[in-house]
Amino acid sequence: MAAAPPPTSTGSVKLDAAKQAVLASEPEKLSGFALYSRFALAGAVCCSVTHGGLTPVDVVKTRIQLDPVTYNNGMIGGFRKVIANEGAGALLTGFGPTAAGYFLQGAFKFGGYEFFKQQCINTFGYEAASNNRIAVYLASSAAAEFFADIALCPLEATRIRLVSQPEFANGLISGFSKIASQEGIGAFYSGFGPILFKQVPYTMAKFVVYEKVAEAAFQHIDKSAASPGTITAVNLGSGLIAGFAAAFVSQPADTMLSKINKTKGLPGEGTTSRLIKIAKELGLKGSYTGIGARLFMVGTLTAGQFAIYGDIKRVLGATGGVEIAK
Repeated sequence: MAAAPPPTSTGSVKLDAAKQAVLASEPEKLSGFALYSRFALAGAVCCSVTHGGLTPVDVVKTRIQLDPVTYNNGMIGGFRKVIANEGAGALLTGFGPTAAGYFLQGAFKFGGYEFFKQQCINTFGYEAASNNRIAVYLASSAAAEFFADIALCPLEATRIRLVSQPEFANGLISGFSKIASQEGIGAFYSGFGPILFKQVPYTMAKFVVYEKVAEAAFQHIDKSAASPGTITAVNLGSGLIAGFAAAFVSQPADTMLSKINKTKGLPGEGTTSRLIKIAKELGLKGSYTGIGARLFMVGTLTAGQFAIYGDIKRVLGATGGVEIAK
């Protein structure tokens, strides 16, 4: 008696052979740790490269926020003043903590965003998640950013201290060690409230606007047939618009963060009371000091981040990302 063909067989030897050849040529779909570790690595690299590369802009932006009387000629004037007073090397102040801090933050932010998006789908189902995708984007990005900021905060505090007080230390390791020894570990998290207040709305706006702009673009472009260059261009454009929105939303908290990390508080002065005092001193207009430099910086780096993130994911074979856009 002849053996029955396997359940997956078409009943034809030639068709079965052709089917196996097609399956063998398709890239393996990653999942679990193999997938999310690639998301995290792509996010770490894109954030570290973009934030590190824009260190000079961040130095000028921070100086404008902390000393608007001296640095009162805009971004270009700020560049000229820093170079004239301290030399071109001063524009790279804080590069070490910037690159290291945003490497960690990027891993948690992008990897966490993809992870929490998947958890929303697992909890509510694909159809419900897709129909309520803005809520999914907001919740996933907020949760990811919370954990990312725990990693970022100590290095961001070190960066701001180095930029605002160039004589404080010579670099990341010495600055980090000096703050820890003189002020304690708690000093690294004196700005945790402002950094959450800044980064969580920033990241929520960043991902939601990016997703919606990219979704609108791909309604006119066949993503499955688009070239890598076309997809990178869409990521760049969507990221640029997302960056502008995110910068505007988070600017007041960014200014407060720069202020609170500039110097240590008075004896017995709590973080909340310091924040209230800074907010009163700044006012609404003062909280948007340096917005021009920050719009340029955040728009540029966000465009770069999404372009690099997409390209690295493709190179690493991280093709199992969660797509809920219609």
